[in-house]
Amino acid sequence: MLRINFLLLLLLISSIFSCDPGSKKISYKKAKVESRRLIDSLQLKGKIPGIDVAVSINGEIIWSEGFGSADLEHRVPVITGKTRFRIGSVSKPLTAAALGKLMDEKKIDLKLPIQTYVPYFPVKKYQITVEQIGGHLAGIRHYKDNEFLMMKHFNSVKSGIAIFSRDSLLFEPGIKFSYSSYGFNLLSAAIEGASGEDFLPFIRREIFTALDMSSTCADKNDSIIFNRTSFYQLDSIDNIVNAPYVDNSYKWAGGGFISTTTDLIKFGEAMIKPGFLSDKTLHDITTSQVLNNGDKTDYGVGWSSWNKDELQGYGHSGGSIGGITQFRIYPKENLVIVLLSNSSNTNYGNVTDRIVHLFLEEKNK
Repeated sequence: MLRINFLLLLLLISSIFSCDPGSKKISYKKAKVESRRLIDSLQLKGKIPGIDVAVSINGEIIWSEGFGSADLEHRVPVITGKTRFRIGSVSKPLTAAALGKLMDEKKIDLKLPIQTYVPYFPVKKYQITVEQIGGHLAGIRHYKDNEFLMMKHFNSVKSGIAIFSRDSLLFEPGIKFSYSSYGFNLLSAAIEGASGEDFLPFIRREIFTALDMSSTCADKNDSIIFNRTSFYQLDSIDNIVNAPYVDNSYKWAGGGFISTTTDLIKFGEAMIKPGFLSDKTLHDITTSQVLNNGDKTDYGVGWSSWNKDELQGYGHSGGSIGGITQFRIYPKENLVIVLLSNSSNTNYGNVTDRIVHLFLEEKNK
């Protein structure tokens, strides 16, 4: 009799908890179905060979799915979370995190002139700080002519800086925002100067290894990199063709890494709140800088920031030869989203926004 009563009590407790709305796991079925339709449509319309998408909420990947081909000629499908894509300028937040590690260790000060850490960089008409460089306020130029299609290999960060080091500044630092990937060459040189170590080993240990981002690395052409996608673009009549050969060794820090949705979700989770970086450092690099006239730039140090449709966040987009990336973090909603593709011509439009809203709507029901 006692045993029967005990079993009845267990059943009662079980039924109480199963009816508790807070214990119900959200399936996100509707959001996944509609998001899948959006990606299918995007891929078909844009003739994109391969796309990989992942969304995490509250530290859990709740949707991860690959679409299409990583390699058309060999009929290799995109393997979600494993296929490695060029991430372009999403390399910049990775570099900013490496810089943040040195900030936390008091080894680098954003307010100091760049020559403090990179003495071989020529002094310009105006003094420029590490912070201004990281926020695209220093007046350092961006690519010109066919530099985005660079095929030359550079053996060091210093040799890559020689591309632009003798050029004059475009304007007095702080008076306007002017995007410059070359500025991040300088930031990687500052990391070398402050740490006493080459940039690639430093970021590999302090960021990639520390966060178990085992599939993130420099996009080295001479290396065998398993699961690396092939790279594509559209020709003048919208046929899919192989993207031209490029060597990204001149810009590791600003646009030279490859990664996966799984690794970038891990990185996003580490950047969504203080812990991996201190509260102050995370705030300083993700908060918009301000021009001399007081206007906000919506860009911190390696991180874009936004406030749209009552949602605030930070992240970055990335454009490469043979790859376009979207990477966003919404701290208040505990949401991270990553979209990777292997086509130079991918245009996500409002697809990223729509997917975010679909998952948040279902989460908040």
